[in-house]
Amino acid sequence: MVSSLIESSEIQEIIKSSTISLEEWMENPPDSTEWVDGELLAKNGMTAKTGRIQARLSRYWGNYAISSGQGGEVYTETGCRTVGRGRCPDVSYLTPKLVAQFNDFTILPQCFPLVAEIISPTDKAEEVFAKTNEYLRSGCQEIWLLLPESQWIVVVTQQQRLLLSSGEVVSTQIILPGLSIAVDELLA
Repeated sequence: MVSSLIESSEIQEIIKSSTISLEEWMENPPDSTEWVDGELLAKNGMTAKTGRIQARLSRYWGNYAISSGQGGEVYTETGCRTVGRGRCPDVSYLTPKLVAQFNDFTILPQCFPLVAEIISPTDKAEEVFAKTNEYLRSGCQEIWLLLPESQWIVVVTQQQRLLLSSGEVVSTQIILPGLSIAVDELLA
């Protein structure tokens, strides 16, 4: 989900009462927020359908990491630092080496190597692709954009962009090699 300016009165009071720096956000981020260009943005647009897809993808990635012996950890809406910003991908994966390096973090001080964003009907295309480019510039190796309403999955790496739809199978390109999931099964 792409972020939007926070509208809840509680978070608005936090914004009004003090300015928060990226470093402060990384130490103690308000729930369901991202830090972009000096502003707190709310993660919004989660519906039962997108929540179900988020949980399903998290299970697929996590189960595959275990069953394939690759290890690592899968996270949902866990913060990471990108190029000058703080983001919370809907689903993310951290390799065993990075899990050992960063252990128990509040906000990952770098970008996750594999992230997924579940796109809601209210998300703006330009913002989604700008965020995708931000992840790439921040060292993310693979991004999955899941569009439940159109039944599309876009997989983006530095080298390629794949568009998959109903009846096709999405596979990891770099991270968690060998993982494949039917688009229909994931977006159902």
